[in-house]
Amino acid sequence: MSNQKLKLIPREDYIFNLKSFLDKPIIKVLVGMRRTGKSSLMRLIISYLIDTGVDEQNIIYINKESLEFDFIKTYEDLYKYVKENFKNISGKKYLFIDEVQEIEYWEKAVNSFLAENIADIIISGSNARIISSELASLLSGRFVEIPVYSLTFREFLKFRNNYSDIEEEFKNYIKYGGLPGIHFFDFNDEVVFTYLNSILNTILYKDILLKFNIRDTKTFDKIVRYVFDNIGSITTAKRITDYFKSQRLKISLDTVLNYVEFLERSLIIDRVERYDLKGKKILEFYDKFYLNDIGLRNGLIGYRDNDISGLLENIVFNELKARGYKVKIGVYRNYEIDFIAEKLKEKKYIQVCYLIKDDKTYERKFRSLEKIDDNYEKIVISLDKFFPQEIKGIKHIYLLDFLLNLNSNPIPNL
Repeated sequence: MSNQKLKLIPREDYIFNLKSFLDKPIIKVLVGMRRTGKSSLMRLIISYLIDTGVDEQNIIYINKESLEFDFIKTYEDLYKYVKENFKNISGKKYLFIDEVQEIEYWEKAVNSFLAENIADIIISGSNARIISSELASLLSGRFVEIPVYSLTFREFLKFRNNYSDIEEEFKNYIKYGGLPGIHFFDFNDEVVFTYLNSILNTILYKDILLKFNIRDTKTFDKIVRYVFDNIGSITTAKRITDYFKSQRLKISLDTVLNYVEFLERSLIIDRVERYDLKGKKILEFYDKFYLNDIGLRNGLIGYRDNDISGLLENIVFNELKARGYKVKIGVYRNYEIDFIAEKLKEKKYIQVCYLIKDDKTYERKFRSLEKIDDNYEKIVISLDKFFPQEIKGIKHIYLLDFLLNLNSNPIPNL
């Protein structure tokens, strides 16, 4: 393997965000699914600190995935180790803790470090337990959360260092996804899918089966495969149980609800709510699921060309998340709106399809947006290169232009 491949590649948006919060009296929290690159970001920031004159002895990096730190099991172990190693060290100090959720009651030690001004603190986690409202409770509001996602297509091209055949690289992106580690390997199905399956198995076993003491692994596996095979489709727990009932398998509603929740907690999937634009309310129990990395799905159940529409929808969803949008599924009268994307005072209605090849597709994607009687931006994204850029005030954007911000009026990047 070449040194070029082993070199850490900066992800500028994340590095910029982290640098802007360094030496501020808040805890920096990197949150994302395993193998999305949180450890690499920490190492890049550590290199930056050393390059700017920080002494290595002023930096502690604890990686809970390394056996070197297996002895740190509780908040007491963590507190003792950090205090001992920073004893008699002068100057600004920095503490990095990777996969902090592996330490029991870690928040007690971290809150104490902040209160005692022991060090500037950067932590990471790959479990939903340390995000949002629960994180606010654990850290008393003294933190900033930085979500870390799989590579966007722009980042994917940078990692590949290949801008000469963008369409061919997009085919690789659809098939293999955006986990940074795949770029250590030659791109062929056997090698990459084997690697992706090893990651998925680790997440399913370590973050779900072991943590939640699930013994019925066969049922769990069936539910995982069902969710992976139905990304972008309206899903209810009852619909899942009815499907298995049709296959002569009895799986209770509670089991489905619990197992899907566990998948969410491990950050493999996102549950997206459906919002009734006319009634202005959330439609409960009718959600869609998207994967945080589509490569994991293809590694598990295989890549199929006829799944292209759902995969493209998932890619656009992940791109919107990476750009900082809050995303819902829209419903307007009898029409479905793929995404309502909101950020600050922005709101955009977005439809996604493979190709606008017939009147039925046009009706489903364009006509639904025409019916919405407000002035927010309305966009249809597809792989049609030569479709008109605008029809009746509704923009059309070629998918690769959207992902690469090449349109004349692109949705702004972070």
